[in-house]
Amino acid sequence: MQLTETRRPTLDQALEAIRTRAYWSPHPEHPKAYGESAPAEGLAAFEALKGSRFELDQPGVDGWTGGEVSPYGPELGIEYPHADVDVLLPAMRAGMAAWREAGPETRALVCVEILARISARTHEFSHAVMHTSGQAFMMAFQAGGPHAQDRGLEAVAYAYEEQTRTPAAADWSKPQGKRDPLELRKKFTAAGRGISLLIGCNTFPTWNGYPGLFASLATGNPVLVKPHPRAVLPLALTVRVCREVLAEAGFDPNLVCLAVERPGEGIAKTLAVRPEIRIIDYTGSTAFGDWLEANARQAQVYTEKAGVNTVVVDSTDDYKGMLANLAFSLSLYSGQMCTTPQNVLIPRDGIATDAGPRSYDEVVADLAGAVKGLLGDDVRANALLGALVNPDVKARLEAAAGLGEVALPSREVVNPDFPDAVVRTPVIVKLDGSKPDAEAAYMSECFGPVSFAVSVDSTSDALELLRRTIRDKGAMTVGAYTTSPEVEQAVEEVCLEESAQLSLNLTGGVYVNQTAAFSDFHGSGGNPAANAALCDGAFVSNRFRMVEIRRQA
Repeated sequence: MQLTETRRPTLDQALEAIRTRAYWSPHPEHPKAYGESAPAEGLAAFEALKGSRFELDQPGVDGWTGGEVSPYGPELGIEYPHADVDVLLPAMRAGMAAWREAGPETRALVCVEILARISARTHEFSHAVMHTSGQAFMMAFQAGGPHAQDRGLEAVAYAYEEQTRTPAAADWSKPQGKRDPLELRKKFTAAGRGISLLIGCNTFPTWNGYPGLFASLATGNPVLVKPHPRAVLPLALTVRVCREVLAEAGFDPNLVCLAVERPGEGIAKTLAVRPEIRIIDYTGSTAFGDWLEANARQAQVYTEKAGVNTVVVDSTDDYKGMLANLAFSLSLYSGQMCTTPQNVLIPRDGIATDAGPRSYDEVVADLAGAVKGLLGDDVRANALLGALVNPDVKARLEAAAGLGEVALPSREVVNPDFPDAVVRTPVIVKLDGSKPDAEAAYMSECFGPVSFAVSVDSTSDALELLRRTIRDKGAMTVGAYTTSPEVEQAVEEVCLEESAQLSLNLTGGVYVNQTAAFSDFHGSGGNPAANAALCDGAFVSNRFRMVEIRRQA
């Protein structure tokens, strides 16, 4: 397989992008860019997978398991191979030496080829993401397709950059005065740590999965993919493509394998502490993330857990734009994003705007009106909200209405194409930030379409609450609106000290819960919400060790 001519230009552009942080993507985010026949072919490919056995030809298969049900209603009826890990893990290690000796460039180019093959099948992958995560189709297409592929390519670029900081070989000569110099020939090899375990999530199986998968593979590690039981298909398809490309490139396809669990089996805990597992990538609940960090001591663990994302509203010179931007952020994918704002902190005496002063009650009412207007049409509402991913989200949504005064009640939306889908608009609840019983609500993550409009005594109090929230609970995102340079500087200082990613005065088509690969960092790794950022040098550099071999010259 000749990859240098075909894939090296893409790698070079990715390397340039992470250095400049400018916008760039090789993966089109518009469905029409994939050809006139691509939508129908992608849908047909997805439909053909339903009700079948998903063959992978990987070792150690001891049975079949499945059970995915689309959040939109239909059962997928797909069975996946169940692995005997005592057979699978040794088989995965067998190809590691050849993969290591291939070197950083070859590994990177193979990964770029994998991503290119996935990109060509974006329509098929989009339906797989939609019917396992509950994302609406366009979001599944963009976030589950090109944006996920961008994040994977970004990880490959960082992996290549970190591995090639050190030369592959060096001649070393130390003068000894009148005596002959001391001379050594030194070889430096980037050696992977061992098998990497990817524990997939339900809501963004590819977007959250690809950074760890490709960071580990590009740094020389086999990768065992353990999908979320409700979202197997997108990662199973990914594993299949990885195995095909590896085999065509002359490497052992068992460098990437799939581990699907039987109902109630809970194999993530079992796998996580096995000595063969040396790297773990995990996205999900704080409880299990904390357990991994405490118990998987033999592995380098990368976690993205839960946080309480906060927006501070001090003042604005575009009140209408602020409301529209926040309304979209609160509504997108029914708030089922780790970056969705939860707490909107508003001074109880109100704020200054270009439309005149607005009291706390008026701001909350206007925000509720903006959400209501955005989602008033059911066609648009379905396109933005998608479906609730599981019954737990619905239960939290229903319970939230009892936590305080409801400024915007949630309503049921019917999806005519999928009548069994559970679709709900967001609820906005008013809470008094000075009351201890309210604090119990807004200081806990309420994952889903739930937002709290928290009244505070002043912007200074809002900043103190912001600091405490990030420090104690973590935050993937922070937003702020202000026309004051002093307040802007104070918000920046809080986020710099507490290591949180900040978006200021967003009123257009960029939202606090969206990040762009090659330019934006997703998470920081510096607060309790996540111990790593997607993607930076730290995310890849500890997945390999530089091993030196020196010889007498």
